Amino acid sequence: MTAPLISLNNGRSIPQVGLGTWPLTDAEVAPNIVTAVGAGYRHIDTAVKYGNEIGVGQGIRDSGIAREELFVTTKLNGQYQGNDLAIAGLDASLKRLGLDYVDLLLIHWPVPKRDLYVSTWKTFEKLLESGKARSIGVSNFKPAHLDRLLAETDVVPAVNQIELNPYVTRAEQREYGTRHGIVTESWSPLGQGNELLAEPLLARLADKYGKTPGQVVLRWHIELGLVVIPKSARPERIRQNIDLFDFTLDPVDVAAISALDQGPEAGVDSDVIGH
Repeated sequence: MTAPLISLNNGRSIPQVGLGTWPLTDAEVAPNIVTAVGAGYRHIDTAVKYGNEIGVGQGIRDSGIAREELFVTTKLNGQYQGNDLAIAGLDASLKRLGLDYVDLLLIHWPVPKRDLYVSTWKTFEKLLESGKARSIGVSNFKPAHLDRLLAETDVVPAVNQIELNPYVTRAEQREYGTRHGIVTESWSPLGQGNELLAEPLLARLADKYGKTPGQVVLRWHIELGLVVIPKSARPERIRQNIDLFDFTLDPVDVAAISALDQGPEAGVDSDVIGH
């Protein structure tokens, strides 16, 4: 089973379900990728800050799948912002991954206090032109951050990867993405810890649909048109996390899950944190 593709604003596409890899080590992540590819995943998400790009590259090679069949994302954190530092940053990532290009390159955090994300985005535009990044996007950007990019640069981000789950639904950011043709991608899609998955509502819906609470939550992301990157180190859970396309949620159930929202203050505030 492979996930459907979501169209990006540059004519490319991204698999709707990917494998998250934080905080797995190089040694842990490689066999997970082999398992994931065998289960149908074609989208792998990593970052410089995760410290596992070497293992991700090894897992891709060990999986035996052709490079062009995979969608690989990495992210450059704050140390690569400003003065074209992202050029060397991506080159180093590609060397660790053992790849000639990534399918998606993201600015990991805006770090607005440094006020370098606009100039960094202009460097990302150069990397897009070079072909070393097939698509470029951002992570943890708020509408105000995106407004500056749209006003001061030439390329609209293809993706904004943000913390998003039924406790932190980010309705304003999702609507902004829809309005501007930016795909929203959910990190921490199952919440932090097990609190979300212990919600009685999700247990009832899991019984209703014959799925696990985690699958119900991931299907909620799918119903909202989001790209989702769940992480697990357990082979059975890796397989469950992509087994989402033989059922749909009733609209009333989507709304009930959305009503678990605790507001943006329940999640990270990328105006004050980030690296």
